Amino acid sequence: MSAGAVAPALRDDVTRGRTAGRARRRRRFPRPGGIVAFIFGTVWLCVVLFPIYYMILASFRSQPAYLNANPWVPNGGFSLSSWAQLFQGTSMATYLLNSVLYTAGTIVVVVVVSLMAAFRIVRHQTRLGPVAFRLILLGLAVSIYAVLIPLYAITSELHLYDTVLGLVLVTSAASISLAVLLTVNYVRLIPAELFDAMAVDGASELEVFTKLVFPMSRPVVGVVAIWAGIGAWNNFVLPLILTQSTGSTVLPLGIFSIYTTNSGYGVNVPIVMAGCLFSLLPLLLLYLALRRQFVRGLGAFALR
Repeated sequence: MSAGAVAPALRDDVTRGRTAGRARRRRRFPRPGGIVAFIFGTVWLCVVLFPIYYMILASFRSQPAYLNANPWVPNGGFSLSSWAQLFQGTSMATYLLNSVLYTAGTIVVVVVVSLMAAFRIVRHQTRLGPVAFRLILLGLAVSIYAVLIPLYAITSELHLYDTVLGLVLVTSAASISLAVLLTVNYVRLIPAELFDAMAVDGASELEVFTKLVFPMSRPVVGVVAIWAGIGAWNNFVLPLILTQSTGSTVLPLGIFSIYTTNSGYGVNVPIVMAGCLFSLLPLLLLYLALRRQFVRGLGAFALR
């Protein structure tokens, strides 16, 4: 090979080496925007974790140790007395069962109704479809807490007052509007060719819904289930207004009753923190079970 042919090749190698070196230096030194985002993310993580750390630390202490020791430092002894008192002196098992039934029923009703409504609105282009969709979305403009008195009167007339079923129906009705908005936008992403292929095969609407719409909508189902489940599990106002007996009391009201029972002689903070931590665990399990669908659903909405 002649010297004239070698020189351009050497120049190309040098140029590629310089470009690769600059790329490595850029990767080694992140952009200022990334550093600022990392700092703010770390600060926000600390803001979120500090209350959880305080709750865990306080729940594993006795009342005297909590009052005498620094609440932010893990000293003063490890004790399970607060957890023992939490389950011995209260109907915590009943509260937990009611909350599980309340949350599970709300998730099932919201997911099934919203997905069926989305399937009907998207696949059946009639004049009533857009009108029904707008009427459902009108519920986003009305807060459930603005109509508590009519809800109380309606549940009493229907003999649903002080029942878990009444709580499920009212909470589901309050959650349907946003759930339908999410599911409609997701069902529209399903290719029309798949619906046409199943129609050619002679599939009924129920088969199309169960074998096509529901399996392909699992990401948005995960998003709606987590959102509806958190809203029902942490709901305090609706159970406070629509229930009164211990047999229908849910977990947030049960923890509140622990607080009010001990408030006359000083609040037993370790027991209250143990109850809060106990109520947090089922939500964590729900998220771990549906986290993949939740992330996929958020990704699908972001790419739309």
